[in-house]
Amino acid sequence: MRIRLGPLSRISLSPVARISLGLVSLACCLLLTADLILGTLPDEAAIARQIRKSSTENLAVQLAALAQNEDTDGIRRTLHAVVSENSDVLSVAMRRANGEIAAETGNHERTWVSPTDNKSTLTSVVVPINTSAGSWGQVEVSYRAIAPQTLLGWLRYPSIILTVTMLTGGLLLFYLYLRRTLQHLDPKAAIPDRIRTAFDALSEGVLVIDKQGYVILANTAFRNLHPEAGKDHTGKPIEDMAWLVSSVGNHSSTWPWERAMRTKTTVTGETYQIERRDDRPLKVTMNCAPVVDDKEGIRGCMITLDDLSLVEYMNQQLLDTVAQLEMAKAQIEERSRELKHLADHDQLTNALTRRAFLARAQQIFLQAMNQGGKMSCVMVDIDHFKSVNDGYGHLVGDQVIHRLAVTLRENVGAQDLVCRYGGEEFCVLVRGDVEHTRVVCEKLRSVLEETCGPAVIPGGKFKVTASFGVASLEFGAGTLAEVIKQADQALYLAKSSGRNRVCTYAEVAAKQGVHAAA
Repeated sequence: MRIRLGPLSRISLSPVARISLGLVSLACCLLLTADLILGTLPDEAAIARQIRKSSTENLAVQLAALAQNEDTDGIRRTLHAVVSENSDVLSVAMRRANGEIAAETGNHERTWVSPTDNKSTLTSVVVPINTSAGSWGQVEVSYRAIAPQTLLGWLRYPSIILTVTMLTGGLLLFYLYLRRTLQHLDPKAAIPDRIRTAFDALSEGVLVIDKQGYVILANTAFRNLHPEAGKDHTGKPIEDMAWLVSSVGNHSSTWPWERAMRTKTTVTGETYQIERRDDRPLKVTMNCAPVVDDKEGIRGCMITLDDLSLVEYMNQQLLDTVAQLEMAKAQIEERSRELKHLADHDQLTNALTRRAFLARAQQIFLQAMNQGGKMSCVMVDIDHFKSVNDGYGHLVGDQVIHRLAVTLRENVGAQDLVCRYGGEEFCVLVRGDVEHTRVVCEKLRSVLEETCGPAVIPGGKFKVTASFGVASLEFGAGTLAEVIKQADQALYLAKSSGRNRVCTYAEVAAKQGVHAAA
């Protein structure tokens, strides 16, 4: 049959506390037994009875003398003094032989309880008064009860104070003494040799500690992890292993074994690096499993450490190889990007080549056609470029072409395409309608006229202009080639109309319509 103690069953005491509680309980039982058999503790009731009897007899002698002289005032003063000076006395009265009360103090009628057969008790003491004339009467003294009547009174009762002092003081002294004494016992005796042999056969380091953090067992693999681990740490706190504690953090709240015992859960897979003075650092994986009893109380923790040095070395070699391959791949990709850039861009102007431009423009054209977007094409040609080459040389001509490309890129959108279509001719793909593109081209024409010449040959005498032809999807072109052709026709119109101007395909169509009508 198992007795359930309710909340008390959840109280978990350490072995030292349980032993201390048992010893102090035995000491209290021994003291009470000795008192019961040998009377070692004083009998407070007997002592009180003797004191009260003697006091009352002395009082009776004094009152007898006063009664002999019929000193009524002296009797009252004496009775009053007895009650006021002795807190145990509730009331005092002198009763004549005929039962009449001659004098009293302290409301004697209420507090006095007449004893059976007129024999004194602890609370009611009777002493006869005799004079030369014979029996005068008796003195009656009513005392307080010896046993406490309240909780506070019981707490002040000597026997209770002695018992509580024995329990608390003895428990504390026994606990401190045993805790200090048990530290000097051999902790190795707690682990059987067969268990130690089994742990020593493991390849991973194993360390077992109790819940206070004292080492109970360390197997051979653990002692080989570090030069200082070979020392005998059994019975010593784990904090003494500075090489281990420093690797997991100097604050106890970060220690994985403390976390495992605090949360009653297993801590696994935590990796730490243990520094070794005369060797390379050691990388380990630490697992901590709390040891609990059948009542789910924490008894300690088992710590395992797996040496990852060889695995870490091989992993590092593999990572180095992968890093080298990644570096080689990055270099190849960089070279590939450089080659593609060279293939897609004109060397002089850094503008797109015709092949790269047509490939990208075709995607933009199809997207605009399918989604109803806006797209325009601009053909640009430098006016009288042959005279520039003839008059100033091909080096200046190249500078003019380069300056035109820079001007185009700086004044169109980031998503627009600039292409050197051939010689001094450029093609620009603008994401916008014909009106927007015409405004952009007018700005380009003005900027080019004002800045290109002075930028190539400072002084203000050299002037460069260009003509622009603009076409758009709005004019009904069904293919990219047709849009470019319309822009080229608009450029031809700008050239034939006096150069240094912007013409759209709408003007070409209008002119063709006039000729057709004629």
